[in-house]
Amino acid sequence: MSPAIVLEVQTHYKEEELLESHEFHKGVQHLCERGITKVPRKYILPALDRPLFPKKDGATNFKLPIIDFAQLQGPDRIHALKSLSKACEEYGFFQLINHGIACQSILDMIEAGRKFFELSFEERSKYMSKDMRAPVRYGTSFNQNKDRVFCWRDFLKLDCHPLSDVLPYWPSSPTELRQAAVNYSKETNFLYIMVARAILESLGLAETTKDIDENDGDDHIIKEFQDGSQLLVVNCYPSCPEPDLTLGIPPHSDYGFLTLLLQDEVKGLQIQHEGRWVTVEPIPNSFVINVGDHLEIFSNGRYRSVLHRVLVNPLKSRISIASLHSLPFGSMVRPSPKLIDDANPRRYKDTDFASFIEYIASHEHRSKNFLDSRRLT
Repeated sequence: MSPAIVLEVQTHYKEEELLESHEFHKGVQHLCERGITKVPRKYILPALDRPLFPKKDGATNFKLPIIDFAQLQGPDRIHALKSLSKACEEYGFFQLINHGIACQSILDMIEAGRKFFELSFEERSKYMSKDMRAPVRYGTSFNQNKDRVFCWRDFLKLDCHPLSDVLPYWPSSPTELRQAAVNYSKETNFLYIMVARAILESLGLAETTKDIDENDGDDHIIKEFQDGSQLLVVNCYPSCPEPDLTLGIPPHSDYGFLTLLLQDEVKGLQIQHEGRWVTVEPIPNSFVINVGDHLEIFSNGRYRSVLHRVLVNPLKSRISIASLHSLPFGSMVRPSPKLIDDANPRRYKDTDFASFIEYIASHEHRSKNFLDSRRLT
């Protein structure tokens, strides 16, 4: 073959790759709408990173510790706090029941999220942005600007604080989305503050909630929780023709303080527990709550963020809604001085949200690599 022909073939393949890459950036839903029967190679993981689907599904199903929110508010609070502490130390995850958020608010949010991903690509694409600080962002994969292998997931991210500033930027279609998201974000933020107070108590930073007043040394933390950041992420995982070749989200930990996750009835969430991947069994009308990197730093490693990932389904699409909470974007996160002593020396550097944004903008996100960058040697 002559050099000219070789060059022509190479140019053709490069043009094809560029065209394919452009299509993949439009999202998984867009690919599925065009009709595909195989997973494109851009989404195929190396063999060692692919999920294993055991023959017996029940072999990896797993029940997380259950925390009863009503118990946390009642006379049995001390016992509930001990259970909360054990869950955060040993699992990094728990399921919260009797949380008090109305079923209708939850159903409205799931339905509005589902309808958004049913809009035309032209409508969805209005909210595409590479700016990770944008008040609304529609995108795909995990970090589509850096991911070498894409994951089988599209998302809609809504900044929720302060609502009055960001609301005008939120999608106006479907018509019910804004109101559903406003109601849901307010209720989940209130729930987060209540759970965060309990977390402080479980760490021994406040004896009881009633003891927290304006003179308490940790009152400023409660104030920062109340003024903190909240990001609502609606995840869409379309049904996948070859689910054993790809993942909805690769193994990662969440950057914030706590994440409140609402799952639909389709299983998919897996956590790494005792060296193996286990599938979390959904409980109707419950939240899966997990420790984030910021809480691991704040607790000086007592509570640990845990790797988790998402499987995709060959028959059913899946919707989940994550509410990610932390301190305000400008706040510095550091280990609580009360959790540092000779037996437990300081384990982490100070960090803030800007450091996280800068890191993930320049690195492919893998496992807990951001948190690892904040550890003291």
